[in-house]
Amino acid sequence: MQAIAIERFGGPDGLAVVDLPDPTPGPGRMLVATEAIGVGGVDVMIRSGALAAHGFREGHVPGGEIAGTVTAVGDGVDPIWIGQRVWAFTGSGGGYAQQAVVPSDEVLPLPDDLPATAAVTLGSAGIVAHFGLAQARFSAGDSVLVRGAAGSLGIMTVQLAARAGASAVAVTTSSPERGRRLRELGATHVLDRSGQGDPRSFDVVVDVVAGPDLPAFLNRLNPNGRLVLVGAVAGPPPASLAAALMAGFQRSLTVATFSAATVALPDRRSVRAAHLAAAARGDLQPVVHDVLPLSQAAEAHRRMDSGEVFGRIVLTA
Repeated sequence: MQAIAIERFGGPDGLAVVDLPDPTPGPGRMLVATEAIGVGGVDVMIRSGALAAHGFREGHVPGGEIAGTVTAVGDGVDPIWIGQRVWAFTGSGGGYAQQAVVPSDEVLPLPDDLPATAAVTLGSAGIVAHFGLAQARFSAGDSVLVRGAAGSLGIMTVQLAARAGASAVAVTTSSPERGRRLRELGATHVLDRSGQGDPRSFDVVVDVVAGPDLPAFLNRLNPNGRLVLVGAVAGPPPASLAAALMAGFQRSLTVATFSAATVALPDRRSVRAAHLAAAARGDLQPVVHDVLPLSQAAEAHRRMDSGEVFGRIVLTA
């Protein structure tokens, strides 16, 4: 089968089409013929080499989110799954391929009316958005700022906060056109990337970006405000974050991180199934920036690096 491997860390040109043996599912696993593959920010970080210290090596096949059809199952998995269209989480990689082996407990049936390309824009992003807001103790009536709102994670956070009764949903983004599109999805206020454009402060900041400018966003929090880091596409926060937090000591601010790995599997499955069903009904809007063939994974990463992507790029096998 064809797959995409990271032949060398660095730029998108380090991604290459490779031929690999057809995989076989082991116990408790399924084999999925991929129809759609989500290109995520973590894939870009792995490809760049930024996560090499966490065990990723050259030769790795990226991709954690796929949709397709189950073609085989391993021992202990009900064969009734064979032939079903599913969404699946591959783990830390393996998705950029024509076939992928996935854990059976990380598979959900796709609603009949939901395209595979739509499913891979929200299956993982929706979980992080939902439980990230919960980590921030968000409740109806709170005001929310989503920092870095133009990706699939930010877009899902905007929609879920608006649906849950936020008093305001502000976003940071790079252009008026992106701001207009985010307003259509539920945003009420648009700020530039530095947070300028509106003087108000917020009860909750959901931050996809991190990076050196993070301390400035502590100043956008109301007393007892909560900032939750759900991503770090601009790299880790600076050492000055602690000083900025102490400078606001009397405002009782909270800074937290969130990873979906800390959410119990039954809870992830329940929320994810609800999101897929909501998207099939039209209550949530998956945003697909573009659909490219698997062989053009390097082009997908070039677009990710350029910052031009609104929503998610999807690869098709």
